[in-house]
Amino acid sequence: MEASCLNRIERTGTRPIRASVFLGLILMLPLGALSQTDARDPAAFQVQVWAASCMACHGPDGRAEGTGLAIGGRPAEELRSKLLGYKTGKLPATIMHQHAKGYSDQELARIADYFSSLK
Repeated sequence: MEASCLNRIERTGTRPIRASVFLGLILMLPLGALSQTDARDPAAFQVQVWAASCMACHGPDGRAEGTGLAIGGRPAEELRSKLLGYKTGKLPATIMHQHAKGYSDQELARIADYFSSLK
């Protein structure tokens, strides 16, 4: 049994390592493209990173059509007010209160500005 495992390793050589490196490079391509677009503005890139988690429910660019969850292009003050309401518990929520509590008020304002700018 041990000899067959060694023979298999000898036959495959570095194939598993090459496959892992290739897979890693493929998975990193979207990150590279995103980081290149805002390499000159780390603050804008940071907001895009925060917004990416919002897009899981609110859709690409905040446009979850037909769900009532579209936030892209809405007024920044409206979005900021809602986010702060979720954070403080003034607005009822199923999940948003948990998300909003993870950000400072200034970070929530930046996220609101970002989604508002997506026209």
